Amino acid sequence: MTPAQGTLLSNIDSPADLRKLPIEELPQVCKDVRQFILEVISRNPGHLGASLGVVELTAAIHYAFNTPEDKLIWDVGHQAYAHKILTGRKDIFYTNRSYNGISGFPRISESEYDAFGTGHSSTSISAALGMAVASELQGEKNRRHIAVIGDGSMTAGMAMEALNNAGVSKANLLVILNDNGIAIDKNVGGLSKYLTDITTSRTYNRIRNKIWWLMGGKTRYGANSREVVKQIGNAVKASLLKESNLFEAFGFRYFGPVDGHDVVKLVHLLRDMQNIPGPKLLHVITVKGKGYEKAERDQTLFHAPGIFNMETGELKETACKNQAPKYQVVFGKTIIELAEMNEKIVGVTPAMPTGCSLNLMMAKMPDRAFDVGIAEQHAVTFSAGMAASGLIPFCNIYSSFMQRAYDQVIHDVALQNLNVVFCLDRGGLVGEDGATHHGVYDLAYLRAIPNITICSPMNEEEMRNMMYTAQLDGMGPFAIRYPRGRGVLPHWKSPFTALQVGKGRIIREGKDLAIISIGHIGNEALEACNLLTDKNIDAALYDIRFLKPLDEELLHLVFSQFKKIITLEDASIIGGLGSAVTEFANDNSYHEATIHRLGIPDRFIEQGTLEELHRECGIDLDGIIGAAVHLVSK
Repeated sequence: MTPAQGTLLSNIDSPADLRKLPIEELPQVCKDVRQFILEVISRNPGHLGASLGVVELTAAIHYAFNTPEDKLIWDVGHQAYAHKILTGRKDIFYTNRSYNGISGFPRISESEYDAFGTGHSSTSISAALGMAVASELQGEKNRRHIAVIGDGSMTAGMAMEALNNAGVSKANLLVILNDNGIAIDKNVGGLSKYLTDITTSRTYNRIRNKIWWLMGGKTRYGANSREVVKQIGNAVKASLLKESNLFEAFGFRYFGPVDGHDVVKLVHLLRDMQNIPGPKLLHVITVKGKGYEKAERDQTLFHAPGIFNMETGELKETACKNQAPKYQVVFGKTIIELAEMNEKIVGVTPAMPTGCSLNLMMAKMPDRAFDVGIAEQHAVTFSAGMAASGLIPFCNIYSSFMQRAYDQVIHDVALQNLNVVFCLDRGGLVGEDGATHHGVYDLAYLRAIPNITICSPMNEEEMRNMMYTAQLDGMGPFAIRYPRGRGVLPHWKSPFTALQVGKGRIIREGKDLAIISIGHIGNEALEACNLLTDKNIDAALYDIRFLKPLDEELLHLVFSQFKKIITLEDASIIGGLGSAVTEFANDNSYHEATIHRLGIPDRFIEQGTLEELHRECGIDLDGIIGAAVHLVSK
């Protein structure tokens, strides 16, 4: 799919082409880009709302700056679709997030216009500052550095650390704060309130009117616009909210707020700001989902809506009767049941209440469920503080984002043996979001930590029982790891049963080889075992359930009966279940056993459907069967 012939966009293959156009044609270019994004993403799912919201800002940056010589870094990268389209990738944009296609996020290896790879939040200012300092040291005096960061990402400690460092530098750095009041769910916290105060206060409106008058009313910027920009800065510093400006306090020259959808005025403002030395921050107000009424009205749903009808906004219906629920829904409903039984239970999430289904508890028990913003480190230690005071926090963090809070897990939770229940959502390969979002390292990075219990359910019933067990007295740090997507049990609600920590279970008896699995991927192993009978192979299946502590009694049973063993995990092959079983065999002198490990290989896995990625990693049905046949034939 390519842009319609005859549109301005159809003739733009690079920012250089964009800059050849008269500035008056930029609004039409933005309309073309927005229409193209809608046409492609309605058929090939991706992150819609964020990219629609920055079309004008994207066009203005590439028009005003000399990219790729000037370096542009997008925070997170959800919003980079217009950027990709305008930087030579419009003809392959239909492959976005597809197997062997372009990434849904900026990637250095994909384009010279992607100055820095992103996917997690709040990294852009640090990266841009590092680049700016490097340019200064290497004598590149005229190179400019632009970081675009959302108001949600600005809540993370890393962004504040970068502002603090950048503000005392002389770096040629422009931070553009894309303020739309929402990340995936509505933004929360003091910074969100502060930004709202800036944009809604009477003081701000008086200043805005003053700025409008300085700009010449309804005319565009005049010949003295550089002087106007200086006056804007002085006016803001002098009277905005009648209190000190947060960004000025960090040492930045602050400009704004300005309309992020007036592309012509943005170009003039960005050009004028290029000649202002030192760190600068431009506060831009945008609307997530801009230009598509359905996305503007329901910004959370249309953050990444899946396939939808572009004309009506109707989403493709994928659910059907008697379908197994998503693990996320099981978590959301189960924590409410548990909280009704145990008044000590609270829920915590760093800005993902809808994605992880904690929004269900927030609606029913608003005083016991907390969205702390994009702040994983804080989420963990906040939970630790509550646990130290006698509560039982269920801290739900996506597996790949938990990587950001590793020290807090060790220092603030495990070292103090506090009963924080980590619900690691999106464990394993997650599909089209690719390498930045796959949750494949959690089993390995948690297994090295003392005091922590690590488990993963094979189905929804197991997940409920693990959650129930985790809140019992004396449990300490407890991690439950489960995948994105649906389970296997349409009728999944059953009475809670306490599990014996560190005990696995026998799923299927056999005599030719044993498969030891952990988590949901065990369902694939069970099907493989059933199909192996057609090849005259009788395979046993053991669901280890707990990676830590390991069920050594069960493992002694396995190694005493089998000389050929396969370990299976939807996780890094280094450090997880396969490593644990191999270590056990070595420590207990089971030297005659042959152990074949199946898991995620030691390389980064890119985007694709789960089926495609499981096949690539050899953990799909055919991969398991092939490994078993090969092992038995040796």
